[in-house]
Amino acid sequence: MLRQYELVERVKEYDPNADEALLNRAYVYTVQKHGSQKRASGDPYFSHPVEVAGLMTDLKLDQQTIITALLHDTVEDTLATIEDIELNFGPEVARLVDGVTKLSKIEQLTDDERAAENLRKFLLAMSEDLRVLLVKLADRLHNMRTLHHISKPEKRRRIARETMDIYAPLAERVGMYEYMREMQLLAFEQLEPEAYATIVSRLEQLRSSDAGQVDRIALDFKQALSEAGLEVEVWGREKHPYSIWKKMAERHLPFEHISDIMAFRVLTDNVDDCYRALGVLHQAFQMVPGRFKDYISTPKTNGYRSIHTTVFYDKSMRCEVQIRTREMHRTNGFGLAAHWAYKQGGKVDGQVGWLRDLIEIVEQSHDPEELLEHTKLAIYQDRIFAFTPKGALHQLPKGATAVDFAYAVHTDLGAQTVGAKINGRHMPLRTPLGNGDVVEIIKGKSAQPQLHWLGFVVTGKARAAIRRSVRLRERAEIAEVGRALFDDIAKEMPTKIGKKAIAQALERLDLPNEEALMEAIGSAKLSDRAVMEALVPGSTADLPEEMKPGHALSIKGLTPGVGFTLAECCHPVPGDRIVGLRHAGESVAVHAIDCLQLANGEDIDWIDLSWGERSQGAVGRLSVTLYNRPGTLAEMAGVFAKAGANVINLELAERDELFHTDIVDLEVQDLAHLTRIVSALRATDAVAQAERV
Repeated sequence: MLRQYELVERVKEYDPNADEALLNRAYVYTVQKHGSQKRASGDPYFSHPVEVAGLMTDLKLDQQTIITALLHDTVEDTLATIEDIELNFGPEVARLVDGVTKLSKIEQLTDDERAAENLRKFLLAMSEDLRVLLVKLADRLHNMRTLHHISKPEKRRRIARETMDIYAPLAERVGMYEYMREMQLLAFEQLEPEAYATIVSRLEQLRSSDAGQVDRIALDFKQALSEAGLEVEVWGREKHPYSIWKKMAERHLPFEHISDIMAFRVLTDNVDDCYRALGVLHQAFQMVPGRFKDYISTPKTNGYRSIHTTVFYDKSMRCEVQIRTREMHRTNGFGLAAHWAYKQGGKVDGQVGWLRDLIEIVEQSHDPEELLEHTKLAIYQDRIFAFTPKGALHQLPKGATAVDFAYAVHTDLGAQTVGAKINGRHMPLRTPLGNGDVVEIIKGKSAQPQLHWLGFVVTGKARAAIRRSVRLRERAEIAEVGRALFDDIAKEMPTKIGKKAIAQALERLDLPNEEALMEAIGSAKLSDRAVMEALVPGSTADLPEEMKPGHALSIKGLTPGVGFTLAECCHPVPGDRIVGLRHAGESVAVHAIDCLQLANGEDIDWIDLSWGERSQGAVGRLSVTLYNRPGTLAEMAGVFAKAGANVINLELAERDELFHTDIVDLEVQDLAHLTRIVSALRATDAVAQAERV
């Protein structure tokens, strides 16, 4: 563990102006607050934040980040508060500690809703200051290094899974490959112990049987480059065990068939020498087709730059070669953190445009499951490169389509997409894009995102925006139905309904605005009587009995005192022939005689039933297919209102570009009443099809 003076000296080496007294105070504060707390290893708990701070000094981060690392667990695990932190160390450190604490809480939660809410807060904090993420990644890396001290296997696996699912991908997205590789290796050891042990053992065998081979190949590469006049550094290493296992799993290959287990790095003085070195190696050794990637001309979103190629050595052995300048090599290992300067103030720069997409996903996601799904889509997938006709480059996940591309350019362009040209040819919107494709999006002013796009888009940004648009459209249509029903309710009122009455009704119903009222009416969350009472209290007292909700139906053939329910599967209404099914200890379920549920062969008592004298308020269910154009829902609502049928529930069942099908539950008098409504629906131009369900 770093001693107090050692930590301060490390910071002063690269930042002579750092506040030594403040650093000392933070060190003492964390030691005092954590007190006698112990880690699973038996070490004092404060050794952990001190080691995290040490990792931050390796990256030469500013003093606020170092202090945040020292204090990052105090709010979570001691009696310290954010207010205490702000009082002692200032608002900037307090904000950073708060951001790290919010992500820490994810580790303690299994409930998706709370986990998603903490992830939402963390992403927003990270968008304002990336140092929040840097501290949290160092925190997780140190925890993974000491994971073996935890005695419970299930807890070790849970932490390892979190690391693999959240932290390693985030480390990759900000270019911290050294952190990513070590996290993956340590998590892999816990999640797949047998596979880990097998691969490590095979690598050791390979090392012992081919003693010196890696050095020999590196020397041959360097000699070929030196003969061409290039001053370079060359060295080789075995590939990461997790990387080997992943390749074996993806390609369904045994270890023996993985031919490019060794990777070599070539460091040059400048970019020109990188391309010269590439040419020399391709001339001296046969390249493997399809294995060339130029991340110098088109860097990764995290700023990673290098040329990757694979060549055959000795005609049979595949060797991956990474060619980069010495400066690129210094920055590639730790990405954004490697060229962080405390003068930057922690603002997001152009290298993390993907983070802005994450924030847009946060704003558009409707529920926790969506947020977690879209966030994973945004941070996990491998990338391809595609261009606009003017040459602007956009990086997308593998499998991305023209619609994903449109949303990557701009959310509004995605929403207005009607077609696409890929490399000058009109292609279906669902066509997957390839590396280097030039994509021209054709847009229409009245176009809208389509629900079926969700069947082929792969980016979290596109999925979130499409779902949000479809939801808003559905809400608008339900509000349109509600407005038509509201107009009919207003006609029944004893006085004219003005804005003042509506405002008072909103207050009584605890609704934010008039649009919300119309949505509640259209979706049958409010009954006619409830709306009337909210508009004019006491106005329903003199309503005729049949207009009051909950008016009872009567059934003949039941034993006195026995209750009944109308079956949801067939929605019988007066006029249908009915039968009762009696389950032991339950009320009698009333079915229509032609209900398919009766044909399931269930051994239950059947009761011959008929409708009684009171036959108002039964609920019939209709499936109504409307043309997908403005006003059709209002026309349907008008049919219901004219027929005197109250909408109990309305649900969008299916939608495409031409039609949408709604399932409607209606309160009707009897079968004849329901039949007249179906006939009236079929007669209107708004309806393509109407059937009783």
